[in-house]
Amino acid sequence: MFRCKKPQERMMNIVTAEYTGSYVELEKCPPPNKPEYAFIGRSNVGKSSLINLLTARKGLAKTSGTPGKTQTLNFFLIDESWYIVDLPGYGFAKTALKQRRQWEQMIERYIRNRPTLLWLFVLIDSRLPPQKIDLEFIDSLGKWEIPFTLVFTKTDKGTQSEVSRNIRAFTDNMKERWEAIPPVFKTSTVKRTGRDAILELIEEYNLRFGALA
Repeated sequence: MFRCKKPQERMMNIVTAEYTGSYVELEKCPPPNKPEYAFIGRSNVGKSSLINLLTARKGLAKTSGTPGKTQTLNFFLIDESWYIVDLPGYGFAKTALKQRRQWEQMIERYIRNRPTLLWLFVLIDSRLPPQKIDLEFIDSLGKWEIPFTLVFTKTDKGTQSEVSRNIRAFTDNMKERWEAIPPVFKTSTVKRTGRDAILELIEEYNLRFGALA
């Protein structure tokens, strides 16, 4: 019996991606007239590599082996219609305590006050058991009522059992305080996994933003 194939879902195709600027003051960021999706995590968790994977531009976001390299709010304009924002990593950085606190204040001001920030992607190193600093940051997002997704990175660096165990331990820890767990994505920039799922979420919220504009 002949069966018609189901039409394939349309996947976002990024045509243009360009770095537009770095900022330390919220007031000097680009005008808040386009949807924004910010990426954050502990230093060296793989933010820049993931951004490059999503945009299919190898050198768009500068990667570094030095913790604390990203120190500003870095904006990337995608298809002239929405932004990816690379936020400074939290946690370890070889810098003065005063400077780290300034970064924390800058990040909090952006996350809590940017009207066009539609979603925050929180990157977690899948090779590690739950880290206190990640859990504390996520709990703060809950208090601030910021929508976010957990993105477990570097899933190719450990065995599947190790990765699954660490992710389960992380979400189990959250369940002790959270009524519901946010969406969870697994990514590997080496195997290029997780890209489609993240872009699908972004496309959904871009459409919602357009409907409300």
